[in-house]
Amino acid sequence: MKTAFLIFFLATAFCSDAQNYPQNYFRSPLNVPMQLVANFGELRANHWHMGLDIRTQQRENLPVHAAADGYIAAVSVDATGFGRAIYINHPNGLTTVYGHLNNFEPKLHAWLKAQQYAAKSWAGKWNVPPDFFPVAQGDLIAYSGNTGGSQGPHVHFEIRDTKSDKCLNLLLFNFPIPDAVPPTLQRLALYDRTKTVYAQTPRLLGLKKAGANYTLTTPVLTVATNRVSFAIGAVDRFTGYTNPNGIYSTRLLVDGVLQSYFVLDSISYTETRYLNAQIDYRYKTSGGPYLQHLSQLPGEHSGVYKGASGDGIIYLTDTLPHAVSIEVFDAAGNKSVLNFTVRQSPNFFKTPYVAVAEQLVPNEVNVFERLGFELYTSADAVYDTVNATYTQTDLATTDAVSPAHSFLSASIPTHDSVTVRLKVKDGLSEADQERIIIIGIAGSRQVVERGTWCNGWACAKFRQFGTFQAFIDTVPPTVNAPGVGDTINLQRATRLVFNPKDNFKKIRSLRAELDGQWLLLTNDKGLAFIYQFDNYFLPGVHQLKLTVEDMAGNVTEKTWWVRR
Repeated sequence: MKTAFLIFFLATAFCSDAQNYPQNYFRSPLNVPMQLVANFGELRANHWHMGLDIRTQQRENLPVHAAADGYIAAVSVDATGFGRAIYINHPNGLTTVYGHLNNFEPKLHAWLKAQQYAAKSWAGKWNVPPDFFPVAQGDLIAYSGNTGGSQGPHVHFEIRDTKSDKCLNLLLFNFPIPDAVPPTLQRLALYDRTKTVYAQTPRLLGLKKAGANYTLTTPVLTVATNRVSFAIGAVDRFTGYTNPNGIYSTRLLVDGVLQSYFVLDSISYTETRYLNAQIDYRYKTSGGPYLQHLSQLPGEHSGVYKGASGDGIIYLTDTLPHAVSIEVFDAAGNKSVLNFTVRQSPNFFKTPYVAVAEQLVPNEVNVFERLGFELYTSADAVYDTVNATYTQTDLATTDAVSPAHSFLSASIPTHDSVTVRLKVKDGLSEADQERIIIIGIAGSRQVVERGTWCNGWACAKFRQFGTFQAFIDTVPPTVNAPGVGDTINLQRATRLVFNPKDNFKKIRSLRAELDGQWLLLTNDKGLAFIYQFDNYFLPGVHQLKLTVEDMAGNVTEKTWWVRR
C-alpha cells in the first residue's frame, strides 16, 4: 500500500508542484523572448544552479523590470557571485532576485552609493526599508550586465520563499518557455557498494535508444557483487535549442518497486554545496563527465532525495534476474526511461573484510594526526567513507617554515571547512609569527589563508583537502601609480585604475582616500580596482592615498599629489 501511494504521489508530482506555486503571477524580467542559457538544477562547480539564466541577445544594458508588485527589500554588490543584484519581496510570500546587473534605477543607484560611502565598503548586502522602493509589475529596476561570476551577458533570475530563503524551481511557475523535449540519457555508471564510492572508478555502461526509451547494449547486466548502485549522465533541452540543461527528477524502480528518487525543486544556498554528494565528484574532478547518483550518500543532507522504500542501493540476495527501471523527468513532465535487467553472478563470493588503518567517516567528527600535521573535521565534512592517505615532503621552498603535507587529494570533496595545523620550525620571532600564511593546493586551485599562531603550530581553515604548507611572508604588496610627475595631472582622466600585486598572489584589501575621505573603488570579478570620478573628487589639487594589505598583514601605503 505504501509503495502504491508513493508511485501515485510521484505520478502527480508535477501537477501538484505547479499547483503549489502561483501560475502566471510573475512576468519575465526582460522584454525580449525568455530564452535560457541555464535552468534550475543545472550542475555547476560546487553547487546546483539556483535560478534561470536568461539570454540578453549577447548585449548589456537591456532594461530589467520587476517581475510582480512588491518592494525592493535588498541590494547587493560582490566581486563574484551575483555581482550587482536586487531582491524584491512580493505580497504572496515570495522573493525575486535579479543578478549580474550593471546600473540600478537612478534613485536606487544614488541610495546605494550613499550606503556604500557610509559603510566605507564597495561590496556588501544592504537591506532597504520596506516603504522606500515600492514597485509595480513591469517597473524599471536596473539594466542587465555581466558583473560578478558571469561569463557573458545575461540576467540571473530566481524565485525564493521569503521566509525560508529556499530557491524554488522557476520552471514550475508557467513562464512562457516551450518544452516538449524529453531528457537525453547519455551514460549509466555502475558502483560496487560493498566499498566506498571514493575507492573505485565507476563502470560505464553503453546505452542505446529504443524507440522513445533506452536500453543497455548488453541485454542482461551481470555483476560480481551483492550490492550495487547507479548514477546517470543526463541532460535536458528546451524546444528549439541545443544547449544542455539540468534534469529535474529521477526515479529508480527494481521489480516494479520504487527504491529511491530525487527532485530538484527547492534548494537553499546553505544546501547547494551538497551537489558534490549528488555527483561522482572524484570522477568529475579526474576529468570525467557529470554523473548523478541515484542513491543518497550517507553524508548527503540536502533534502533533494525523497523518502522511498529503499536507499537507492540494490541488494542482490539471489542470482535471479531483476528488472531495473530508471525514469528521468524534466520540469515540464517530459520523461525518458531506461529499462534493463541485473543479476548477481553465480560465481560471486563475498570478499573477506580487510581493515583499513584510518578513515574519515561521514556524520562523525574525524581527527587525523601525524608528526607535525593535524587535521580535524566536523561531522558534516565528508559524504562517504574515505580511506585516509598522507605524505610529507621537505620541499626547499623559499620562505617555507614547514614541510609540505599532502592529505587526500583534490578529488575528495569536503562539505564544510576542515582545520589544518602545521608544526613550524623553531626559533621564529614574534614578528615572523604574525606573518605566517598557509597555502593549500588542490589540483590547479591554490588557496592562501592567514595562519593563526598556536604554540609552535600554524592553524587555518580550508574547504578542501590537498597539500598544505606554511610560509613566512614579509614582503609587502606593490601597486601602480595613477600617473607620473610631482603633481599628477588627471584633468583628462575619467577614472583611476589600480592593479595591486603580491608575491603570494592574494590581496586582502585596498583602500583609497582623497584628503582623508574614503573613495568608492569597484572590484568586479576580483580584477582591477577602479574609481570612476564622482562628486567626492572635486576640481583642484588633492592628496591621494592608497593602502594595500596582503593576507599576511603586510601593508603598503602610497601617497600622491594629484590635480583634477
